[in-house]
Amino acid sequence: MDYTELDRDLPRLEQHIGYTFRDKSLLKNALTHTSYTNEMRSKNIDHPSNERLEFLGDSVLSIEVSKYIYLHYPDLPEGDMSRVRSSTVCEKALSRFASDIHLGAFLLLGHGEETSAGRRKPSILADAFEALLAAIYLDGGAEAVTSSLLPRITAEVDEVIKCGRTKDYKTLLQQIIQQSPGDILEYVVVGESGPMNNHTFYTEARLNSNVIGRGTGRSKKDAEQHAAKEALKLFGENENA
Repeated sequence: MDYTELDRDLPRLEQHIGYTFRDKSLLKNALTHTSYTNEMRSKNIDHPSNERLEFLGDSVLSIEVSKYIYLHYPDLPEGDMSRVRSSTVCEKALSRFASDIHLGAFLLLGHGEETSAGRRKPSILADAFEALLAAIYLDGGAEAVTSSLLPRITAEVDEVIKCGRTKDYKTLLQQIIQQSPGDILEYVVVGESGPMNNHTFYTEARLNSNVIGRGTGRSKKDAEQHAAKEALKLFGENENA
């Protein structure tokens, strides 16, 4: 897909998201992956990537989700609020939101990403969804975000809380480990990736140096929670994990 083809398809995407842009260039920018930008730059064509929009979208998403949780769940403790937000804005959830509106079909990708199933990569979809949020915010303000994409996200918030997925998995795991004096539980960051504004941490939960769980997250704390959640399954804590 190129810019000409994208221009033709924009109304279909706007129908999917329930919002019509006044400034179409914002929408096209949100759909432009850095691989396409680099490819065009080699041909002396300037098509900015969606990375700056993604940076803004991350903040828009965080404040809108935080506001929703604060206003609709006044009895939820701060720690649970943070865990609900983390579950809702994680890469897995964002890529699912993007898939729901068929966002991958509208992305401008370089040849390499196009041939390596880039339209289905969770990281690319999640980043594009954040960029799209920012584009809507810049074009129509917070109210436009609230009326278009936010209902999809807040429905996930409601589901997370309804299913009780607000537990502190690290504390649950620590309580189990403490039943065996002498056992040592630690969390080790084994890798990092992505730009500073969208960093991903890869963490292992280790019991006496043996790996019992692995997790990823946009912060070390989130990655540790996911690693602990996986580790709990080894102890038969499927309901909690």
